[in-house]
Amino acid sequence: MARSAILNVMVQAAMKAGRSLARDFGEVQNLQVSLKGPGDYVSQADKKAEEIIYAELRRARPDYSFLMEESGVIEGVDSQHRWLVDPLDGTTNFLHGIPIFAVSIALERQGQIVAGVIFNPAMDELYTAERGGGAFLNDRRLRVSGRIKLVDSVIGTGVPHIGRGHHGNYLVELRNVMGEVSGVRRMGAAALDLAYVAAGRLDGFWENGLSPWDIGAGIIMVREAGGFVTDFDGGQDVIESKSIVAGNEAIQRALVKTLKKPI
Repeated sequence: MARSAILNVMVQAAMKAGRSLARDFGEVQNLQVSLKGPGDYVSQADKKAEEIIYAELRRARPDYSFLMEESGVIEGVDSQHRWLVDPLDGTTNFLHGIPIFAVSIALERQGQIVAGVIFNPAMDELYTAERGGGAFLNDRRLRVSGRIKLVDSVIGTGVPHIGRGHHGNYLVELRNVMGEVSGVRRMGAAALDLAYVAAGRLDGFWENGLSPWDIGAGIIMVREAGGFVTDFDGGQDVIESKSIVAGNEAIQRALVKTLKKPI
């Protein structure tokens, strides 16, 4: 596959940060871990990966703005372009030695996601997508699942934990979906959940309370693989709503309907 110059910059940054994470992954017991919030831990590996990404992207496009999980907003001269960066999506998995985590980088142009990279260094899986150019896993073209019935589908989700999310509402959502599908999976890394939807490994995905860096790259990944992404109400402003429902056209529509069932 031919990549644009900007996508190559993103891939280089993600892979360099990923290599740093991979070196630390086998040493999780020795990491210096600080408490960022209830059930939400940030490690020195996380911070180091973000510094690597920032340096790489800043060198290539010095005027672009940033929105990063650890460092927050960094305004650039060019307000039309913004990087959305999650240096370690799946921090809890990482700290427990579970190899389901990723670097996630998206490029937003005038409020629209135009490119995304998701890299899981533990499995050496590199997902890339660019608007109009398709989605790929290690240079293999991706397509969303072809299943059209929820009863045949495996659906991914994010589960609220201590200090995060409305547990009562989620239990209603889970009950509704469980009664309609073949299985529900919780991976612990939203970026990879969406990459798995793009790859057809999961037939759909839903979660609430997400940040832009969690889902920026995943949104374009699913759409470029032929899938559909909306918020819980079927709207297109997923980043602002912080909720997401993804899948192929039939499964995504059915999921939205199922999630909106009354208690």
